[in-house]
Amino acid sequence: MEKVLEIIKLEEERQRNTLMMIPSENYASASVRSAVGSMLSNKYSEGYSGRRYYQGNKFIDEIETLAIDRAKKLFKVEHVNVQPYSGSPANSEVLFALCNPGDTIMGLELASGGHLTHGQPNITFSGKYFRSVQFGLDEKGLLDYKKIAGLAKREKPKLMIIGTTAYPLAFDWKKFGEIADSVGAWLVADISHVSGLVIAGAYPSPVLYVHVVTTTTHKTLRGPRGAMIMVTKKGLKKDAELSTKIDKAVFPGMQGGPHNNTTAGIAVALGEASTMGFKSYGKQIVKNAKVLAKELTSGGLNLVAGGTECHLIVIDLRAEKLSGNVVAEALEVAGIVVNRNSVPNDPMPPFYPSGIRLGTPAITTRGMKEPEMKQIAKWILDVVGYVAPYKLPENPETRNTFMKGFKEKIRTDKKLLGIAEDVKKLCLKFPIN
Repeated sequence: MEKVLEIIKLEEERQRNTLMMIPSENYASASVRSAVGSMLSNKYSEGYSGRRYYQGNKFIDEIETLAIDRAKKLFKVEHVNVQPYSGSPANSEVLFALCNPGDTIMGLELASGGHLTHGQPNITFSGKYFRSVQFGLDEKGLLDYKKIAGLAKREKPKLMIIGTTAYPLAFDWKKFGEIADSVGAWLVADISHVSGLVIAGAYPSPVLYVHVVTTTTHKTLRGPRGAMIMVTKKGLKKDAELSTKIDKAVFPGMQGGPHNNTTAGIAVALGEASTMGFKSYGKQIVKNAKVLAKELTSGGLNLVAGGTECHLIVIDLRAEKLSGNVVAEALEVAGIVVNRNSVPNDPMPPFYPSGIRLGTPAITTRGMKEPEMKQIAKWILDVVGYVAPYKLPENPETRNTFMKGFKEKIRTDKKLLGIAEDVKKLCLKFPIN
């Protein structure tokens, strides 16, 4: 067998036998995977439906139109572009359409749960080609809308891009809309993490209050690894040419031909998201996250913002004097896959942050509910307690050596491997479809 296919089989086995709890990951359905693996990937389709630069796009046009119509209906928006390759390109295309280099943009800082493309200074295009001003969380781990409004009034951003990768509470979109309107700024809602929850009615929709919405399609939406840019009625009221500007920024501004197999996968996922079953699923994701958060808090762990109102949880390990690296590595050996993550006002660098991030989309996809969340919380608490003696060195120069030795040590740890066996037994009860 081809070596790559052998490795794919091993990855499939890993996914089946462990708990996928990174909140940005999920299991696409078999129908979505079939579309993504189809012969549609063989076709070039620069342009848009009815306006292609190549012949032979009759069926591609039908698929793209179907995806657009489904997205418009589900999100209640006026215009949709389904061609962005992923979330970061989608955000760059919106900035390309609405801003000029050097314009001021505003967003939530990375350490407080924002995204790199929301203006992270010096690292991404959004922080290099635009003047970026960012806001964080207060001492309680909450958004201070009055302070945000003051910052916007002082800095007068041309565009505000608001979204999260690690803020566990719901945004007040109305307040953000009022802040943006007060300074005449474009307001872009990046709902990549929560778009499936928005469809399910389990998280507030930003559509009435913002001009543009961006989202990936592979997280709570359970689609392929793609993205969409959506224009709202409010956006078209601000600029009647907004849809055209967005489309031109995608193609030919930033991209070439769309990935037609991905477009088909998006169309399938949107069809699945239109069912009552999906709405129940989205609400169960949040129920599961709240139960998990409650159990972790009861076990003595500190959570950013005190809990969750969505699909994700951020555990602040500073009280335990533990590194997110140590806990994440130990949990992986125990069959629970999370990621290390910065916390607000984190004294540690991003590569060695003081927290971990975890979520419930994928385990909810498997059919797990509240009882399983309580068991998973117990395993997490056991692992955190077990690795408590392993403190990351204060000297930065010795941290890499410490982590290398730590990973080697826990690779054969009986306690952690014992939990992994129990995790595998749970996974067998909830197979991936």
